[in-house]
Amino acid sequence: MEKAKAVILVVDDDVAHRTMLKAHLGGEGYEIVEADDGDVAIHLAREREFDLVLLDLKMKRVGGMEALEAIQEVKPELPVIIITAFSSVENAVEAMKKGAFDYVTKPVDASELALTVERALSFERLQQENAALKERLGEKFDFGNIIGSSRPMRELFETLVLVAPSDATVLITGESGTGKELVANAVHQNSPRSDGPFVKVNCAALHENLLESELFGHEKGAFTGAAEQRKGRFELAHKGTLFLDEIGDMSLTTQAKILRVLQEGEFERLGGTKSIRVDVRLLAATHKDLQQMVAEGSFRQDLFFRLSVVPLELPPLRERPEDIPTLAGHFLEKYSAKNRKDIRGLHPEALDALLAYAWPGNIRELENTLERAVILCLGEQIGLRELPVSVREAAASTVRPFALRPGHTLKEMEKDLIRATLAQTDGNRTRAAEILGITRQTLQNKLREYRLG
Repeated sequence: MEKAKAVILVVDDDVAHRTMLKAHLGGEGYEIVEADDGDVAIHLAREREFDLVLLDLKMKRVGGMEALEAIQEVKPELPVIIITAFSSVENAVEAMKKGAFDYVTKPVDASELALTVERALSFERLQQENAALKERLGEKFDFGNIIGSSRPMRELFETLVLVAPSDATVLITGESGTGKELVANAVHQNSPRSDGPFVKVNCAALHENLLESELFGHEKGAFTGAAEQRKGRFELAHKGTLFLDEIGDMSLTTQAKILRVLQEGEFERLGGTKSIRVDVRLLAATHKDLQQMVAEGSFRQDLFFRLSVVPLELPPLRERPEDIPTLAGHFLEKYSAKNRKDIRGLHPEALDALLAYAWPGNIRELENTLERAVILCLGEQIGLRELPVSVREAAASTVRPFALRPGHTLKEMEKDLIRATLAQTDGNRTRAAEILGITRQTLQNKLREYRLG
Protein backbone atom coordinates (compact mmCIF):
# COMPACT_ATOMS: atom_id res chain seq x y z
CA MET A 1 0.00 0.00 0.00
CA GLU A 2 1.53 3.28 -1.06
CA LYS A 3 2.05 5.69 1.81
CA ALA A 4 0.39 8.58 -0.01
CA LYS A 5 -2.81 6.55 -0.23
CA ALA A 6 -2.78 5.08 3.28
CA VAL A 7 -5.21 6.78 5.66
CA ILE A 8 -4.49 6.32 9.37
CA LEU A 9 -6.90 7.06 12.21
CA VAL A 10 -4.92 8.30 15.26
CA VAL A 11 -6.91 7.97 18.50
CA ASP A 12 -5.56 9.63 21.66
CA ASP A 13 -7.14 11.99 24.22
CA ASP A 14 -3.74 13.59 24.89
CA VAL A 15 -3.60 16.50 22.42
CA ALA A 16 0.16 16.92 22.63
CA HIS A 17 0.84 13.22 22.10
CA ARG A 18 -1.68 13.03 19.27
CA THR A 19 -0.03 16.00 17.57
CA MET A 20 3.36 14.34 17.89
CA LEU A 21 2.05 11.11 16.32
CA LYS A 22 0.48 13.08 13.50
CA ALA A 23 3.79 14.87 12.84
CA HIS A 24 5.74 11.58 12.76
CA LEU A 25 3.31 9.78 10.47
CA GLY A 26 2.51 12.79 8.34
CA GLY A 27 6.21 13.17 7.71
CA GLU A 28 6.23 9.58 6.43
CA GLY A 29 3.65 10.52 3.81
CA TYR A 30 0.50 9.11 5.39
CA GLU A 31 -2.84 10.90 5.53
CA ILE A 32 -3.85 11.36 9.18
CA VAL A 33 -7.35 11.64 10.68
CA GLU A 34 -7.56 12.44 14.42
CA ALA A 35 -9.97 11.30 17.13
CA ASP A 36 -9.80 12.58 20.71
CA ASP A 37 -11.45 9.53 22.34
CA GLY A 38 -12.66 5.99 21.74
CA ASP A 39 -16.29 6.90 21.07
CA VAL A 40 -15.26 9.26 18.25
CA ALA A 41 -13.02 6.53 16.80
CA ILE A 42 -15.92 4.05 16.74
CA HIS A 43 -18.13 6.57 14.95
CA LEU A 44 -15.44 7.40 12.38
CA ALA A 45 -14.70 3.73 11.73
CA ARG A 46 -18.37 3.20 10.88
CA GLU A 47 -18.59 6.23 8.62
CA ARG A 48 -15.22 6.29 6.81
CA GLU A 49 -12.67 3.96 5.23
CA PHE A 50 -9.28 3.69 6.95
CA ASP A 51 -6.23 1.59 6.25
CA LEU A 52 -5.02 1.49 9.86
CA VAL A 53 -6.00 2.59 13.37
CA LEU A 54 -3.45 3.76 15.95
CA LEU A 55 -5.32 3.42 19.25
CA ASP A 56 -4.35 4.56 22.75
CA LEU A 57 -5.46 2.21 25.53
CA LYS A 58 -6.14 4.80 28.26
CA MET A 59 -8.77 7.43 27.41
CA LYS A 60 -11.34 9.32 29.47
CA ARG A 61 -14.70 8.37 27.94
CA VAL A 62 -14.21 5.08 26.04
CA GLY A 63 -11.00 3.11 26.54
CA GLY A 64 -8.95 1.50 23.82
CA MET A 65 -9.99 -2.08 24.65
CA GLU A 66 -13.69 -1.24 24.33
CA ALA A 67 -13.04 0.77 21.15
CA LEU A 68 -11.02 -2.12 19.67
CA GLU A 69 -13.88 -4.57 20.17
CA ALA A 70 -16.43 -2.14 18.67
CA ILE A 71 -14.22 -1.35 15.65
CA GLN A 72 -13.63 -5.06 15.00
CA GLU A 73 -17.37 -5.70 14.95
CA VAL A 74 -17.73 -3.11 12.18
CA LYS A 75 -14.42 -3.61 10.31
CA PRO A 76 -12.87 -6.96 11.38
CA GLU A 77 -10.23 -6.71 8.63
CA LEU A 78 -9.00 -3.24 9.73
CA PRO A 79 -5.55 -3.52 11.41
CA VAL A 80 -5.23 -1.82 14.82
CA ILE A 81 -1.98 -0.91 16.56
CA ILE A 82 -2.24 -0.30 20.30
CA ILE A 83 -0.39 2.54 22.10
CA THR A 84 0.32 1.86 25.74
CA ALA A 85 2.58 2.87 28.61
CA PHE A 86 5.43 0.45 29.29
CA SER A 87 3.83 -0.44 32.63
CA SER A 88 0.66 -1.58 30.83
CA VAL A 89 2.21 -3.92 28.26
CA GLU A 90 0.14 -6.80 29.65
CA ASN A 91 -3.00 -4.94 28.60
CA ALA A 92 -1.57 -4.46 25.11
CA VAL A 93 -0.85 -8.19 24.88
CA GLU A 94 -4.44 -8.84 25.91
CA ALA A 95 -5.57 -6.50 23.14
CA MET A 96 -3.49 -8.51 20.63
CA LYS A 97 -5.24 -11.66 21.79
CA LYS A 98 -8.49 -9.89 20.92
CA GLY A 99 -7.29 -9.07 17.42
CA ALA A 100 -4.97 -6.05 17.55
CA PHE A 101 -2.10 -6.32 15.06
CA ASP A 102 0.70 -5.11 17.37
CA TYR A 103 1.51 -2.50 19.99
CA VAL A 104 4.02 0.31 20.65
CA THR A 105 4.96 1.71 24.04
CA LYS A 106 5.17 5.30 25.28
CA PRO A 107 7.26 7.29 24.80
CA VAL A 108 6.82 6.23 21.17
CA ASP A 109 10.04 5.82 19.21
CA ALA A 110 9.57 7.32 15.73
CA SER A 111 11.54 4.63 13.86
CA GLU A 112 9.82 1.79 15.72
CA LEU A 113 6.43 3.36 15.02
CA ALA A 114 7.20 3.75 11.31
CA LEU A 115 8.33 0.13 11.05
CA THR A 116 5.29 -1.23 12.89
CA VAL A 117 2.91 0.84 10.77
CA GLU A 118 4.62 -0.30 7.57
CA ARG A 119 4.41 -3.94 8.66
CA ALA A 120 0.70 -3.61 9.46
CA LEU A 121 -0.06 -1.95 6.12
CA SER A 122 2.02 -4.51 4.23
CA PHE A 123 0.19 -7.34 5.97
CA GLU A 124 -3.17 -5.80 5.12
CA ARG A 125 -2.11 -5.34 1.50
CA LEU A 126 -1.09 -9.01 1.27
CA GLN A 127 -4.43 -10.07 2.76
CA GLN A 128 -6.30 -8.01 0.19
CA GLU A 129 -4.17 -9.29 -2.70
CA ASN A 130 -4.65 -12.90 -1.64
CA ALA A 131 -8.42 -12.40 -1.34
CA ALA A 132 -8.57 -10.74 -4.76
CA LEU A 133 -6.40 -13.46 -6.28
CA LYS A 134 -8.61 -16.19 -4.85
CA GLU A 135 -11.70 -14.47 -6.21
CA ARG A 136 -10.11 -14.01 -9.66
CA LEU A 137 -8.97 -17.62 -9.89
CA GLY A 138 -12.34 -18.97 -8.84
CA GLU A 139 -13.49 -20.93 -5.83
CA LYS A 140 -13.09 -24.29 -7.58
CA PHE A 141 -9.31 -23.97 -7.54
CA ASP A 142 -7.59 -24.89 -4.28
CA PHE A 143 -3.81 -24.52 -4.26
CA GLY A 144 -3.44 -25.92 -0.76
CA ASN A 145 -0.25 -24.81 0.95
CA ILE A 146 1.18 -22.93 -2.05
CA ILE A 147 1.45 -19.47 -0.52
CA GLY A 148 2.48 -16.16 -2.04
CA SER A 149 1.24 -12.96 -3.64
CA SER A 150 4.49 -11.88 -5.32
CA ARG A 151 4.47 -11.41 -9.08
CA PRO A 152 6.17 -14.80 -9.82
CA MET A 153 3.62 -16.60 -7.66
CA ARG A 154 0.65 -14.78 -9.20
CA GLU A 155 1.92 -15.82 -12.63
CA LEU A 156 2.30 -19.40 -11.39
CA PHE A 157 -1.28 -19.47 -10.06
CA GLU A 158 -2.63 -18.10 -13.33
CA THR A 159 -0.75 -20.79 -15.29
CA LEU A 160 -2.00 -23.52 -12.95
CA VAL A 161 -5.59 -22.45 -13.58
CA LEU A 162 -5.07 -23.07 -17.30
CA VAL A 163 -2.90 -26.19 -17.04
CA ALA A 164 -4.59 -28.21 -14.28
CA PRO A 165 -7.86 -29.01 -16.16
CA SER A 166 -5.92 -30.28 -19.19
CA ASP A 167 -4.24 -33.67 -19.60
CA ALA A 168 -0.88 -32.19 -20.61
CA THR A 169 2.41 -33.49 -19.27
CA VAL A 170 4.00 -30.94 -16.94
CA LEU A 171 7.69 -30.49 -16.10
CA ILE A 172 8.20 -28.66 -12.78
CA THR A 173 11.69 -27.23 -12.26
CA GLY A 174 13.28 -25.30 -9.43
CA GLU A 175 15.83 -25.52 -6.64
CA SER A 176 15.40 -28.02 -3.83
CA GLY A 177 12.88 -26.86 -1.27
CA THR A 178 10.85 -24.58 -3.56
CA GLY A 179 7.66 -26.68 -3.33
CA LYS A 180 7.66 -28.77 -6.52
CA GLU A 181 5.65 -31.58 -4.94
CA LEU A 182 3.03 -29.10 -3.69
CA VAL A 183 2.60 -27.81 -7.25
CA ALA A 184 2.27 -31.34 -8.61
CA ASN A 185 -0.39 -32.09 -6.00
CA ALA A 186 -2.25 -28.88 -6.88
CA VAL A 187 -2.26 -29.81 -10.57
CA HIS A 188 -3.75 -33.22 -9.76
CA GLN A 189 -6.34 -31.93 -7.28
CA ASN A 190 -7.63 -29.38 -9.80
CA SER A 191 -7.76 -31.79 -12.73
CA PRO A 192 -10.55 -34.06 -14.00
CA ARG A 193 -8.46 -36.91 -12.53
CA SER A 194 -8.73 -35.62 -8.96
CA ASP A 195 -10.93 -38.57 -7.94
CA GLY A 196 -8.30 -40.97 -9.26
CA PRO A 197 -5.02 -41.96 -7.57
CA PHE A 198 -2.08 -39.57 -7.15
CA VAL A 199 1.02 -41.77 -7.11
CA LYS A 200 4.48 -40.40 -6.30
CA VAL A 201 7.93 -41.84 -7.03
CA ASN A 202 11.26 -40.31 -5.96
CA CYS A 203 13.61 -41.37 -8.76
CA ALA A 204 16.70 -40.29 -6.81
CA ALA A 205 15.94 -42.59 -3.88
CA LEU A 206 16.02 -45.89 -5.79
CA HIS A 207 18.72 -47.84 -7.65
CA GLU A 208 18.11 -48.27 -11.41
CA ASN A 209 16.88 -51.90 -11.14
CA LEU A 210 14.64 -51.16 -8.16
CA LEU A 211 13.26 -48.06 -9.89
CA GLU A 212 12.21 -50.07 -12.97
CA SER A 213 10.48 -52.60 -10.75
CA GLU A 214 8.72 -49.80 -8.85
CA LEU A 215 7.55 -48.13 -12.05
CA PHE A 216 6.57 -51.11 -14.20
CA GLY A 217 6.09 -53.94 -11.71
CA HIS A 218 7.42 -57.47 -12.10
CA GLU A 219 6.31 -61.04 -12.64
CA LYS A 220 6.95 -63.84 -10.19
CA GLY A 221 10.52 -65.09 -10.61
CA ALA A 222 11.62 -62.09 -12.69
CA PHE A 223 14.70 -61.77 -10.46
CA THR A 224 16.06 -63.16 -7.23
CA GLY A 225 13.62 -62.31 -4.47
CA ALA A 226 10.62 -61.79 -6.79
CA ALA A 227 8.44 -64.31 -4.96
CA GLU A 228 5.17 -63.02 -6.40
CA GLN A 229 3.73 -60.81 -9.12
CA ARG A 230 3.68 -57.12 -8.29
CA LYS A 231 1.99 -54.17 -9.98
CA GLY A 232 4.12 -51.10 -10.68
CA ARG A 233 3.33 -47.44 -10.06
CA PHE A 234 2.09 -46.91 -13.63
CA GLU A 235 -0.61 -49.53 -13.09
CA LEU A 236 -1.46 -48.15 -9.66
CA ALA A 237 -1.86 -44.67 -11.18
CA HIS A 238 -4.32 -45.84 -13.89
CA LYS A 239 -7.01 -43.16 -14.46
CA GLY A 240 -5.03 -40.83 -12.19
CA THR A 241 -1.71 -38.97 -12.03
CA LEU A 242 1.86 -40.26 -11.69
CA PHE A 243 4.40 -37.81 -10.27
CA LEU A 244 8.06 -38.59 -11.00
CA ASP A 245 10.18 -36.48 -8.65
CA GLU A 246 13.86 -35.86 -9.44
CA ILE A 247 13.53 -37.35 -12.91
CA GLY A 248 17.00 -35.98 -13.74
CA ASP A 249 18.45 -38.85 -11.67
CA MET A 250 16.91 -41.51 -13.93
CA SER A 251 19.20 -43.71 -16.09
CA LEU A 252 19.08 -43.55 -19.88
CA THR A 253 17.68 -47.13 -19.98
CA THR A 254 14.75 -46.24 -17.75
CA GLN A 255 14.27 -42.99 -19.66
CA ALA A 256 13.72 -44.99 -22.86
CA LYS A 257 11.02 -47.07 -21.17
CA ILE A 258 9.29 -43.97 -19.81
CA LEU A 259 9.32 -42.49 -23.32
CA ARG A 260 7.58 -45.58 -24.69
CA VAL A 261 4.78 -45.30 -22.11
CA LEU A 262 4.29 -41.63 -23.02
CA GLN A 263 4.22 -42.41 -26.74
CA GLU A 264 2.23 -45.64 -26.79
CA GLY A 265 0.50 -45.81 -23.40
CA GLU A 266 1.76 -49.35 -22.73
CA PHE A 267 4.64 -51.33 -21.18
CA GLU A 268 5.57 -54.81 -19.91
CA ARG A 269 6.32 -55.79 -16.34
CA LEU A 270 9.88 -56.93 -15.64
CA GLY A 271 10.09 -60.59 -16.64
CA GLY A 272 6.81 -60.41 -18.53
CA THR A 273 5.80 -60.42 -22.20
CA LYS A 274 2.23 -59.16 -22.03
CA SER A 275 1.72 -55.46 -22.89
CA ILE A 276 -0.24 -53.55 -20.29
CA ARG A 277 -2.13 -50.42 -21.35
CA VAL A 278 -2.60 -47.55 -18.89
CA ASP A 279 -4.28 -44.16 -18.87
CA VAL A 280 -2.00 -41.98 -16.77
CA ARG A 281 -1.20 -38.28 -16.67
CA LEU A 282 2.50 -37.76 -16.05
CA LEU A 283 3.98 -34.93 -13.98
CA ALA A 284 7.75 -34.69 -13.52
CA ALA A 285 10.04 -32.53 -11.40
CA THR A 286 13.76 -31.89 -11.07
CA HIS A 287 16.20 -29.43 -9.55
CA LYS A 288 18.70 -30.20 -12.34
CA ASP A 289 19.18 -28.39 -15.66
CA LEU A 290 17.74 -30.95 -18.08
CA GLN A 291 18.68 -28.90 -21.14
CA GLN A 292 22.30 -28.96 -20.03
CA MET A 293 22.01 -32.71 -19.41
CA VAL A 294 20.61 -33.15 -22.95
CA ALA A 295 23.64 -31.28 -24.32
CA GLU A 296 25.94 -33.54 -22.27
CA GLY A 297 24.14 -36.70 -23.43
CA SER A 298 22.92 -37.78 -19.99
CA PHE A 299 19.24 -37.07 -20.68
CA ARG A 300 17.26 -38.01 -23.77
CA GLN A 301 16.24 -35.04 -25.89
CA ASP A 302 13.04 -36.74 -27.10
CA LEU A 303 11.97 -37.45 -23.52
CA PHE A 304 12.77 -33.87 -22.51
CA PHE A 305 10.45 -32.56 -25.23
CA ARG A 306 7.74 -35.03 -24.19
CA LEU A 307 7.96 -34.02 -20.54
CA SER A 308 8.09 -30.26 -21.05
CA VAL A 309 4.80 -29.80 -22.89
CA VAL A 310 4.03 -27.31 -20.11
CA PRO A 311 7.14 -26.16 -18.18
CA LEU A 312 6.62 -24.64 -14.73
CA GLU A 313 9.65 -23.01 -13.10
CA LEU A 314 9.41 -22.27 -9.39
CA PRO A 315 11.39 -19.23 -8.24
CA PRO A 316 13.79 -19.55 -5.30
CA LEU A 317 12.70 -17.82 -2.12
CA ARG A 318 15.43 -15.19 -2.43
CA GLU A 319 13.71 -13.94 -5.61
CA ARG A 320 10.35 -13.50 -3.89
CA PRO A 321 11.24 -11.94 -0.50
CA GLU A 322 7.88 -10.16 -0.33
CA ASP A 323 6.31 -13.60 0.33
CA ILE A 324 8.51 -14.30 3.38
CA PRO A 325 6.27 -12.51 5.96
CA THR A 326 3.19 -14.42 4.76
CA LEU A 327 5.01 -17.76 4.66
CA ALA A 328 6.53 -17.13 8.09
CA GLY A 329 3.09 -16.30 9.50
CA HIS A 330 1.67 -19.52 8.03
CA PHE A 331 4.41 -21.70 9.53
CA LEU A 332 4.21 -19.84 12.83
CA GLU A 333 0.50 -20.57 13.09
CA LYS A 334 0.99 -24.19 12.00
CA TYR A 335 3.73 -25.06 14.49
CA SER A 336 2.27 -23.00 17.34
CA ALA A 337 -0.87 -25.13 17.09
CA LYS A 338 1.15 -28.34 16.71
CA ASN A 339 3.25 -27.57 19.80
CA ARG A 340 0.31 -26.12 21.77
CA LYS A 341 1.93 -22.71 22.15
CA ASP A 342 0.33 -19.27 22.10
CA ILE A 343 2.87 -17.40 19.96
CA ARG A 344 1.49 -14.20 18.45
CA GLY A 345 4.08 -13.16 15.92
CA LEU A 346 7.64 -12.15 15.06
CA HIS A 347 9.60 -9.32 16.64
CA PRO A 348 10.49 -6.72 13.96
CA GLU A 349 14.19 -7.58 14.34
CA ALA A 350 13.43 -11.26 13.73
CA LEU A 351 11.40 -10.44 10.63
CA ASP A 352 14.22 -8.23 9.35
CA ALA A 353 16.62 -11.15 9.83
CA LEU A 354 14.37 -13.49 7.84
CA LEU A 355 14.23 -10.93 5.05
CA ALA A 356 18.01 -10.43 5.05
CA TYR A 357 18.89 -14.13 4.80
CA ALA A 358 19.37 -15.74 1.35
CA TRP A 359 17.56 -19.05 2.14
CA PRO A 360 19.66 -21.54 0.13
CA GLY A 361 17.26 -24.27 1.30
CA ASN A 362 14.27 -22.18 0.17
CA ILE A 363 10.81 -22.71 1.70
CA ARG A 364 11.79 -26.01 3.32
CA GLU A 365 14.59 -24.25 5.22
CA LEU A 366 12.25 -21.40 6.23
CA GLU A 367 9.71 -23.91 7.53
CA ASN A 368 12.35 -25.79 9.54
CA THR A 369 13.62 -22.48 10.94
CA LEU A 370 10.15 -21.43 12.12
CA GLU A 371 9.41 -24.84 13.61
CA ARG A 372 12.66 -24.68 15.58
CA ALA A 373 11.93 -21.11 16.69
CA VAL A 374 8.47 -22.07 17.96
CA ILE A 375 9.91 -24.95 19.98
CA LEU A 376 12.60 -22.71 21.54
CA CYS A 377 10.36 -19.70 22.17
CA LEU A 378 9.40 -19.12 25.81
CA GLY A 379 7.34 -15.97 25.25
CA GLU A 380 4.61 -14.79 22.90
CA GLN A 381 6.88 -13.43 20.17
CA ILE A 382 9.71 -14.97 18.14
CA GLY A 383 12.89 -12.94 18.61
CA LEU A 384 16.41 -13.03 17.19
CA ARG A 385 17.64 -15.44 19.82
CA GLU A 386 15.26 -18.15 18.58
CA LEU A 387 16.69 -17.99 15.05
CA PRO A 388 19.72 -19.99 13.81
CA VAL A 389 23.15 -18.37 13.93
CA SER A 390 23.34 -18.24 10.13
CA VAL A 391 20.13 -16.17 9.95
CA ARG A 392 21.24 -13.84 12.76
CA GLU A 393 24.64 -13.33 11.12
CA ALA A 394 23.01 -12.45 7.80
CA ALA A 395 20.96 -9.77 9.53
CA ALA A 396 24.00 -8.41 11.36
CA SER A 397 26.10 -8.21 8.20
CA THR A 398 23.39 -6.67 6.02
CA VAL A 399 23.96 -3.00 5.29
CA ARG A 400 20.69 -1.20 4.78
CA PRO A 401 20.73 -0.13 1.12
CA PHE A 402 18.53 2.85 1.77
CA ALA A 403 17.64 4.85 4.85
CA LEU A 404 15.95 8.13 5.63
CA ARG A 405 18.65 10.70 6.39
CA PRO A 406 17.50 14.04 7.77
CA GLY A 407 19.28 16.95 6.11
CA HIS A 408 19.29 15.44 2.62
CA THR A 409 17.23 17.02 -0.13
CA LEU A 410 14.38 15.13 -1.80
CA LYS A 411 16.47 14.81 -4.96
CA GLU A 412 19.34 13.28 -3.02
CA MET A 413 16.95 10.85 -1.37
CA GLU A 414 15.41 9.94 -4.73
CA LYS A 415 18.84 9.34 -6.22
CA ASP A 416 19.79 7.03 -3.32
CA LEU A 417 16.50 5.15 -3.60
CA ILE A 418 16.93 4.55 -7.33
CA ARG A 419 20.51 3.39 -6.81
CA ALA A 420 19.44 1.00 -4.02
CA THR A 421 16.55 -0.43 -6.04
CA LEU A 422 18.79 -1.09 -9.04
CA ALA A 423 21.24 -2.88 -6.74
CA GLN A 424 18.37 -4.96 -5.37
CA THR A 425 17.30 -6.01 -8.89
CA ASP A 426 20.87 -6.63 -10.14
CA GLY A 427 20.52 -3.78 -12.63
CA ASN A 428 17.20 -4.94 -14.10
CA ARG A 429 15.66 -1.57 -15.02
CA THR A 430 12.23 -2.94 -15.92
CA ARG A 431 11.90 -4.65 -12.52
CA ALA A 432 13.31 -1.59 -10.72
CA ALA A 433 10.73 0.65 -12.42
CA GLU A 434 7.95 -1.72 -11.31
CA ILE A 435 9.15 -1.64 -7.69
CA LEU A 436 9.43 2.16 -7.74
CA GLY A 437 5.96 2.51 -9.28
CA ILE A 438 7.13 4.44 -12.36
CA THR A 439 7.46 3.67 -16.07
CA ARG A 440 10.71 2.39 -17.51
CA GLN A 441 11.02 5.59 -19.55
CA THR A 442 10.66 7.72 -16.42
CA LEU A 443 13.39 5.65 -14.78
CA GLN A 444 15.62 6.15 -17.83
CA ASN A 445 15.08 9.90 -17.58
CA LYS A 446 15.95 9.86 -13.86
CA LEU A 447 19.11 7.86 -14.53
CA ARG A 448 20.25 10.46 -17.06
CA GLU A 449 19.31 13.31 -14.71
CA TYR A 450 21.30 11.83 -11.83
CA ARG A 451 24.06 10.47 -14.07
CA LEU A 452 23.58 6.94 -12.80
CA GLY A 453 24.38 5.35 -16.16
